[in-house]
Amino acid sequence: MERDAGSHAGGVSGRSSETPSLTTTQQSVESATYVHPSAICESTNVDTGTRIWAFAHILEGAVVGRDCNICDHVFIEGGARLGDRVTIKNQVMIWDGVTIEDDVFVGPSAIFTNDRHPRSGRMPEVGQRYANSENWLAPTTVCRGASIGAGAIILCGTTLGRYAMVAAGAIVTRDVPDHRLVVGQPARPIGWVCICGMTLETNLRCPQCHRRYELHNDLLRSVD
Repeated sequence: MERDAGSHAGGVSGRSSETPSLTTTQQSVESATYVHPSAICESTNVDTGTRIWAFAHILEGAVVGRDCNICDHVFIEGGARLGDRVTIKNQVMIWDGVTIEDDVFVGPSAIFTNDRHPRSGRMPEVGQRYANSENWLAPTTVCRGASIGAGAIILCGTTLGRYAMVAAGAIVTRDVPDHRLVVGQPARPIGWVCICGMTLETNLRCPQCHRRYELHNDLLRSVD
């Protein structure tokens, strides 16, 4: 039986940046950046409409776009970059070298990395390597509209394609193509997902929004 991709990703409902029937005063508040009193935001590059909730910590040098939702206990290191309308659920840590493009969903407790051969930078034998980030930093990119399920681990140096879906608990060790659904440890492809997030049927048609796709050189593209 076909299952929707959301069941793989393990998404959870939560605070929304949308509030119905806003008054003019409420709309003005909504358009501003909101930082919860228990959060720490040291970055000056957080755009309007973004909400930063309790106990989140955003370091100086991090970039966060418009209308993002940064949930409780999220840590964003300097050098990390988030686009617009990104949702980061609770207890996610985003490190220097991680780029998250527009409209990405990152589920609770998902883990990013940025060093393929980590050692303590204070260890004398590796001090020279860690003196320059070019010697160790392995960038990761999550492309527009992708979703990462709860508890997934994304090894550094990988790219998650547009609208890709990483299942809950998966360990991603290599690039994920656009629209690909991957599961397991290590993550392996088992299907394709629509822009709307649903798993495509065997005829590459979305059962919910009815978009149609076709494969060309093992790449999925919309035909609507």
